[in-house]
Amino acid sequence: MPQPPHPSVRPATGPAPATDHLRRRLLGLTAAATALAFTARVPQAAARPLRSAELAENPFTLGVASGDPLPDAVVLWTRLAPRPFEPGNGLPARGVVDVQWEISRDEDFRRTDRRGTTRADAEYNYSVHVDVQGLEPDRVYWYRFRTGRWISPTGRTRTTPPAGAAVRTMRLGLASCQQYDEGYYTALAHLAREDLDAVFFVGDYIYENAINAQAGVRRYTGGRRLPDVFRHETMTLTDYRLRYALGKSDPDLQAAHAAHPWYVTWDDHEVENNYAGEYAQAGDPVDAFLRRRAAAYRAYWENMPLRRSQRPSGPDMRLYRRFEYGNLAQFDILDTRQYRDDQAYGDGWKYPGRESDDPDRSITGDEQEEWLIDGLQTSTARWNVVPQQLAFCQRKSTTGSHAKVSMDAWDGYPASRDRVLSGARDAGVTNLVVLSGDAHVNYAMDIKEDFDDPDSPTVGVEIVGTSLSSGSDGTARPGDTNAVHAANPHLKHYSARRGYVVVTLTHSHLRADFRALPYVTRPGAPVSTLTSLVSEAGEPGFERA
Repeated sequence: MPQPPHPSVRPATGPAPATDHLRRRLLGLTAAATALAFTARVPQAAARPLRSAELAENPFTLGVASGDPLPDAVVLWTRLAPRPFEPGNGLPARGVVDVQWEISRDEDFRRTDRRGTTRADAEYNYSVHVDVQGLEPDRVYWYRFRTGRWISPTGRTRTTPPAGAAVRTMRLGLASCQQYDEGYYTALAHLAREDLDAVFFVGDYIYENAINAQAGVRRYTGGRRLPDVFRHETMTLTDYRLRYALGKSDPDLQAAHAAHPWYVTWDDHEVENNYAGEYAQAGDPVDAFLRRRAAAYRAYWENMPLRRSQRPSGPDMRLYRRFEYGNLAQFDILDTRQYRDDQAYGDGWKYPGRESDDPDRSITGDEQEEWLIDGLQTSTARWNVVPQQLAFCQRKSTTGSHAKVSMDAWDGYPASRDRVLSGARDAGVTNLVVLSGDAHVNYAMDIKEDFDDPDSPTVGVEIVGTSLSSGSDGTARPGDTNAVHAANPHLKHYSARRGYVVVTLTHSHLRADFRALPYVTRPGAPVSTLTSLVSEAGEPGFERA
């Protein structure tokens, strides 16, 4: 079950930080207050309700979505945008629109279970978040919206089994990293046709880069030039709102949202590449960056099927949360961006040392880490699944004893990883699964008790999904495959095509099917399964299916 919102993460405990680090923290606290004021609601005249006749164009251009299902509830989402590539969606800067919604057990809506009316407000970019409650557990539903004479596309969703109920199987999709100008979202068209219970999207839903009028490799998307509003990096609330409109205009993304409920979390590009907490990659002043982060977080919430309890307050947004799937799985969704310490050694692939190995460093923040470990201790699920952003397992660049690792991933925060693994061990967790993204390649890795000792016990498995489009076509076999395997003997699969992963959980095993496309720089690519791996329950470690 998702946890209630709570105050910001408390300061890290342990020895006093270095003077410069303390100074940056104090600056960050001051800047946070500034950013909060930046996004606070300004008193204004009451929003005028729009008459139905004023909606002369279809407002449902960005499709529909559902998310964060529970046994008796699910969030339904849409956003009114008759002109999605214009600031304000082509609607008044102040106003509200009444939107009717309904959810049914049949696709023809002959047996409507729930219906109601909500308001889309200009303050939140005319987005709609309906938390429909009182539903039956483990059931498929269809839903749609209506305003004036316009009816939205129909979406399909499903609730989860009751907590603790006996569940035989679950199938989920793992996806991430969809850069609009680097490829078509064809993989999502295939994902929409999969038989899934849910999709887990683990970051980089949008990218902040400037996009030219030709839409990069898309070459005039839909036969039209993109307007100049996309030709600069996203910085303001309007910029981020428009970037979501661009991505959500894609029909394959709309199809995948309409087909399955989604659980989402962000990575870095929803704000800025490789940002860390209140620190921008480019070293921008903390107060300026937190204003940008506040804008990005607000646009993220507006465009995702999330509950109102996730709605941000200035630059702060509680996104980590917990869900159960009967007695089969517990999902602890993490946020490894908002609360982390700055990357060691200026980021990038660097040799580890005293700075990165500092035992007080954290990629999750103390409060989230404690929440995760407490959840593992109380879990009664067969599988404990942790969907999050970045590669969890060690990834060494060479076979040498002292090799470079990514300072942006968990390798740059080994004390954080050790504490999580110790918590899982102390809790008696035997079926730990980490779902990750970010890397634009597929990895399947055994989680080792000691990554520097290949013979140490395997304590879980990690599945790193490749990108949907970021990095364009990718390659069939990366040239460094042998070197990567030699440097990382716990690595069981490595590929660099675009695609997604289908994960099947049963009481006896986990199966990961790595779906891949031969290209994404033009539409219509077929999909195939590169490989299938299995990890037996109680005996962690990947083997070929």
